[in-house]
Amino acid sequence: MRRLGSLVLLLVLALVGCSDVHTVAGTGPGGGKAGQAPASRNPADRDVDRYLDRVLPPGLGITVAAARGGELTHCAGRGLADRAARAPATCDTVYDVMSITKQFTAAAILKLEMSGKLRVSDRIGAYLGSVPADKRAITLHQLLTHTAGLPESLGDDYDPLSRAELLAGVMKARLRSAPGKEFRYSNAGYSVLAAIVEKVSGLSYERFLAESLFRPAGMTRTGYVLPAWKREQVAVEYDRHGRAQGRPMDHPWASDGPSWNLRGNGGMLSTARDMFRWHRALAGDRVLSATAKRKLFAPQVRVPELDGAYGYGWVVVDSGLGEHRYSGYR
Repeated sequence: MRRLGSLVLLLVLALVGCSDVHTVAGTGPGGGKAGQAPASRNPADRDVDRYLDRVLPPGLGITVAAARGGELTHCAGRGLADRAARAPATCDTVYDVMSITKQFTAAAILKLEMSGKLRVSDRIGAYLGSVPADKRAITLHQLLTHTAGLPESLGDDYDPLSRAELLAGVMKARLRSAPGKEFRYSNAGYSVLAAIVEKVSGLSYERFLAESLFRPAGMTRTGYVLPAWKREQVAVEYDRHGRAQGRPMDHPWASDGPSWNLRGNGGMLSTARDMFRWHRALAGDRVLSATAKRKLFAPQVRVPELDGAYGYGWVVVDSGLGEHRYSGYR
């Protein structure tokens, strides 16, 4: 990264055989030399291309964005977004950003707190009604930090599951640890948060994000179904062996997006350009207040296996050059 000089942001969207877990998003092996970008007249593009040629394995289908300050200085695809159709990845290729979805959910909760509609210290029973005795102490803060003790999931990402079924399953599930005691990564916990966003706001999860987060950030190409994607805009996902797994919407989805084993914790679709807009929005105050951002990025709970801490949807580590944050744990 130091070879990029004053380029201060490098954003890569790429699916590198991760279709079974929520991590960073993208397209996977693109085949042959397609992973290398063509020569560019832009010096910043050439700097990025030389760096990526050196550090990335050949054949990946990815989109890379780099910025200097508030200006996007490089945004281009490398390799193929769809191997069968020989369709190249571009700056505006749409990817499943997987567990990066969690920090959107966390931001939605903080947005509701800013408007006085909830507090992260509230217990979940304030919004979900009757809660079993073993779960009555669970707070929104514990859901946000994976310390509620809930199971990782209730099944496969694409199992048909309604919001009511998700909440009923969580309430019946055995806790893995007492609330507030241990970091136990839970996709189900973030789906519960998405359900609370809906109950408190009176809107669907995606609609609330679109109106309260994405629109103020200038993001028009992020969501589950509201952007009305054309099929060819969305990258095909591949497993670690290069086998095509289809596009996200090729799997069982409800009419308004993925079912509730995935909703709120993964599956959000976006582009590199829109993710840069989100980066810029979080650097300012268009979406979240300074107080809300301190909560979002604070090292809330230590996680030894990460050699760092977990905030609200963000992992926080010390890079040796200062605090570094990234989303998409697991």
